[in-house]
Amino acid sequence: MSVGKSKYYLVAADALPEVFVKVVEAKSLLETGEARTVADAVERVDLSRSAFYKYKDSISPFRDMKRDTVMTFHMLLHDKPGTLAAVLSIFTESGANILTINQSIPANGAALVTISVVPDTMIKTSDELMASLIAQNGVMKVEIMAG
Repeated sequence: MSVGKSKYYLVAADALPEVFVKVVEAKSLLETGEARTVADAVERVDLSRSAFYKYKDSISPFRDMKRDTVMTFHMLLHDKPGTLAAVLSIFTESGANILTINQSIPANGAALVTISVVPDTMIKTSDELMASLIAQNGVMKVEIMAG
């Protein structure tokens, strides 16, 4: 392999040597704050620190490769109690991971709302999600801004 050019492979976790799976588990413990130090993380997954440091930059869960995928929805909602909650329920039912919610101060009976989601866990297509949002009582307008 030439210097500076890495090759990547998509491999099922059960086909990997156990050390790689443990490295990913340790990295997850550190990212979520469940482990405060590398020493704590590797102890929890029964892995040596040297193996962790050797492989930590070489393996990542597949979901991490899609981390930049974000969908942003721009909506105009009626200023009525429960409208935003109903919209958020639609996102929850779709399986989308909500990253941000921004709502402007309502004016003339309506509020602009922007919701950004990571769609990699969605059980609905973006078209199905849009249809559900548009059909929701109190939703005046929906656009996908990015994604």
